[in-house]
Amino acid sequence: MESLEILKKNYLLHCKTQKELNEKTLKAYRIDLTQFIDFVSEFETPLSKESLTSYLASLHAQYQPKTTKRKIASLKAFFHYLEYEELLEQNPLNKIHLSYREPKRLPKTIPASTIQLFLNTVYHTSQQTASPCQKKSALRDIAVIELLFATGMRISELCNLKIPDLDMENFSVLIWGKGAKERMIQISHPEVISAVSSYINAFQKEIIASGWLFVNRLGNRLSEQSVRFMINKYVKRAGITMHITPHMFRHSFATLLLEADVDIRYIQNMLGHSSITTTELYTSVSMRKQKAILTQKHPRNTMEVKRTPRAAQPAPSNALQRQP
Repeated sequence: MESLEILKKNYLLHCKTQKELNEKTLKAYRIDLTQFIDFVSEFETPLSKESLTSYLASLHAQYQPKTTKRKIASLKAFFHYLEYEELLEQNPLNKIHLSYREPKRLPKTIPASTIQLFLNTVYHTSQQTASPCQKKSALRDIAVIELLFATGMRISELCNLKIPDLDMENFSVLIWGKGAKERMIQISHPEVISAVSSYINAFQKEIIASGWLFVNRLGNRLSEQSVRFMINKYVKRAGITMHITPHMFRHSFATLLLEADVDIRYIQNMLGHSSITTTELYTSVSMRKQKAILTQKHPRNTMEVKRTPRAAQPAPSNALQRQP
């Protein structure tokens, strides 16, 4: 078998040309596999059970469960490729018991009232701008924020949009998600459509020259970090105390639709989740809707129960209270 370093390079080339993975995913694979190869190269048999067990133990010691899970997934995919290409007789991880407990982290959302305050601040700021340059930047900011919340797309998906991805005749946007999966989202709200149209009219030259839909002041692709700075700026101006990230607009998009009785399968498709399990996380944060349903629609509400007056009884003791 060829050296692991050569196999890694061939695998990354396969991921780029055949699987068409994006640069961010390729970079993660490269880092994870380089880390693995550097570790096992010190063993006489790099792919032995001993070397792999030691490597997995080092991951658990250094990283949080989510990061460890990702690094192991990178390794699994690499071994699966080697096995498929008949460069490896058997996936060595098959003989190792993998177990890691990843804590269930609920999506952090923004209350609807806070989103409304945030949007009002963005629009108010655009009306107060003095110079033409500031006016243009404000139009771009409005379009970015409106599109993030209107479509529920990831910040990376928004920043990687190109001119052909936006159809202003049918008011839809083609989003390229993880693993080069594509999905189409309609832009339905008139103010969102107006915001995107105003931005395109103001930045038409820069957009055509760069090929990217959202550009910065230098005419280059708008970066994810720039969007984060943008959001932080308006959060401070609005006097909002909670920390807001671009991804929280995606979480809020899903949760608010779920609370509005939208079928979770539709939400799954709009978010681009390959598994419904991922989307079901939002059911855990949609407690306000659950309370409203039980308060208004529970069959107990229609039951008339005649209560017979009884003599006053002493208040019951707290049976759950810990006894001294």
